[in-house]
Amino acid sequence: MNQKTYLAKSGEMNKKWYVVDATDKPVGRLAVDIAKVLMGKNKPTYTPHVDTGDFVVVINAEKVLLTGKKLEDKIYRRHSGYPGNMKEIKAKEMISSHPERLIELTVKGMMPKNVLGRHMLKKLKVYRGSEHPHIAQRPQPLSVDL
Repeated sequence: MNQKTYLAKSGEMNKKWYVVDATDKPVGRLAVDIAKVLMGKNKPTYTPHVDTGDFVVVINAEKVLLTGKKLEDKIYRRHSGYPGNMKEIKAKEMISSHPERLIELTVKGMMPKNVLGRHMLKKLKVYRGSEHPHIAQRPQPLSVDL
């Protein structure tokens, strides 16, 4: 018997488009399913060193659900690198001002921390409201397990 392990090549993968409605879905559980699709772990052809994932379009980002006391207690921090320039914003303010960034940061934390992970993250498109400009790609609805 001469069986070989299949390793995907970067040029031979067909990229699909999926759309996810974030209305009343917990942000962490939503991000897990999005990260799996972006990395390609939902396919039998998953290869760790090749981008085998698909594109994901998230709509209604402002209606995402934060459970417990996270709206008041969770703080997002960023730093420019200059002394004394740390910015802090609570999750409640983040949802009202930049709900897209909230989902992007959550998914980013679940992706690989390397060049390939940053490349995979570019396939995530997050929009406030139910309209998005990717109708021409005919995205299929993605079922999110809660």
